[in-house]
Amino acid sequence: MKQKWLILVMTTVLANPAVFAENVYIPVGQQGDSSGENLPRQGALKAEVRRTLGNPIRETPAVGDPPISSWEYEDFKVIFEYDHVVHAVKKHRPQHPEDID
Repeated sequence: MKQKWLILVMTTVLANPAVFAENVYIPVGQQGDSSGENLPRQGALKAEVRRTLGNPIRETPAVGDPPISSWEYEDFKVIFEYDHVVHAVKKHRPQHPEDID
């Protein structure tokens, strides 16, 4: 009986990938250097973003319901729902890019 219990426990532990998972936490202040960047605030209107930041490099048309669209700038992307900012996301820039020969 003791052996069956041990086998059951070991099988459960080894079969559960969450036992071996690792969480990586990056504090918000360390996710990137945002100095000099004025990302649009949540809720801002498209007209305000265009007036403040100028024309985007690329505009992705709205899809879905509610309609979600995005504007891409050099260092970040702005995501809209209807005409309001939902998120402004910085583009990933590696600190130490590897040289590719």
